Amino acid sequence: MPTDTKITIRRPDDWHVHLRDGDVMRGVLPYTARQFARAIVMPNLSPPIASADAAVAYRERILAALPDGSDFIPLMTCYLTDTTDAADLAAGFADGVFTAAKLYPAHATTGSAHGVTDIANIEAPLARMQEIGMPLLVHGEVTDPGTDIFDREAVFIERILAPLVKRMPDLKVVFEHITTADAVGFVESAGPNVAATITPQHLHINRNAMFAGGIRPHAFCLPVAKREKHRLALRKAATSGSPKYFLGTDSAPHAVSAKESACGCAGIFNAPFALESYATVFEEEGALDRLEGFASEHGPRFYGLPLNEGAVALERADAPVPAVIDALGTPVVPFHAGEVMRWRLAS
Repeated sequence: MPTDTKITIRRPDDWHVHLRDGDVMRGVLPYTARQFARAIVMPNLSPPIASADAAVAYRERILAALPDGSDFIPLMTCYLTDTTDAADLAAGFADGVFTAAKLYPAHATTGSAHGVTDIANIEAPLARMQEIGMPLLVHGEVTDPGTDIFDREAVFIERILAPLVKRMPDLKVVFEHITTADAVGFVESAGPNVAATITPQHLHINRNAMFAGGIRPHAFCLPVAKREKHRLALRKAATSGSPKYFLGTDSAPHAVSAKESACGCAGIFNAPFALESYATVFEEEGALDRLEGFASEHGPRFYGLPLNEGAVALERADAPVPAVIDALGTPVVPFHAGEVMRWRLAS
């Protein structure tokens, strides 16, 4: 329970994280594992994790990279493509390999070149998922060049997501990393099978952050941050206590050189101070008593998984965020770089 100087909550989970692979994965994984008991691991590697065999192999690499004594559990996802086989997908879910499947519209974000070009192409897998209770995780943006980048989420809701939910009302859908008041309104109006994750960055920054005194590539992610009214709507939703919203960092590490380039990569690496970042928002909104639900309870209940045992504590103390973090040879700039957080994860 929260006090003036300490917050103790049930051990939380991260329902959306990019761990990458190889040395970078080994470098960033400990930050997620020290805060979270489980995490939904994104499958957008190259090549993508589009089969049960690939997911098993990736899970083994993650487990092998964990610090000694860690009991962190990676929850694997299947990357949906135009040719995903419904029977294979269902078999992977039944065998406990896949926890969910991920819809990336083709070319919507990092690693989505193999994504779905038309929702009609995966009608059979989606129908099977509805039948067996397998959650669909959605990157909710259209990609046609005629749509303004700041409108891509709202247009996706209208063109694709709302018709899909109407067509398949029993399909469990997680609208991931929502960024707009439009998305909040959709989630609120949808049935109990629709929920959403919210990142720390979309609670802290609006689109001005990318242009404060010049181009700020480390504030660029996809979906891109939106106007202030949308940030405020997200903060209200996250701190409302509604079980439809839960923690998903979308932590996405990129090398400094890949961010600070002529065509910088999209992604914000927030894993090192994720809980501190969320706690700051909940405190500012006068809702520290609702942080546990958002971080530790709503997600597992939506997924039908048990709540974690144990607890974590945040204490009121200065937590300086370094300018750069070394991910086993790859320099990565963390979210809140150079700031001092007012909460610190207790050891």
